Amino acid sequence: MELVDEIAATIRVSGIAPENLHLEITESVIMQNARTDSGVLDDLKKLNVKLAIDDFGTGYSSLSYLYRMPIDTLKIDRSFVRQIGAGRKKSEIVRTIATLAHNLEMLVVAEGIETAEQLEHLRELGCELGQGFLFAKPLSVEQAIKMLKSRPKW
Repeated sequence: MELVDEIAATIRVSGIAPENLHLEITESVIMQNARTDSGVLDDLKKLNVKLAIDDFGTGYSSLSYLYRMPIDTLKIDRSFVRQIGAGRKKSEIVRTIATLAHNLEMLVVAEGIETAEQLEHLRELGCELGQGFLFAKPLSVEQAIKMLKSRPKW
């Protein structure tokens, strides 16, 4: 069974709303297979799933492909997040990626947020979403449900 068919079958069997399924593809995998994967990405978008480029900024991406691909979200690699606050130049890379994503009507996720200071800088730089140990270490299903029910505020 091909990837798109398998994902479509999984959506049907699970009953999940397709728009709640977010698939992440690393930048390097997309660039290695840019021409062949473009059709697969288009087929996945037809299922109404959300697509994200993970580890953005760490590979050798061609910006000419970025605007042609049906991507919903850019995930900024934690190597850039770690540099936040270490000087204006380091923060400008994150701001540039966020601006690029917004201009292409994409959401921005910052990975690897570990401190409240990083979170504040990332908000100022235009990152709407984030993930990292500041919010939670890896959790079991039960722990994740309990945390989400408590409606934490960051």
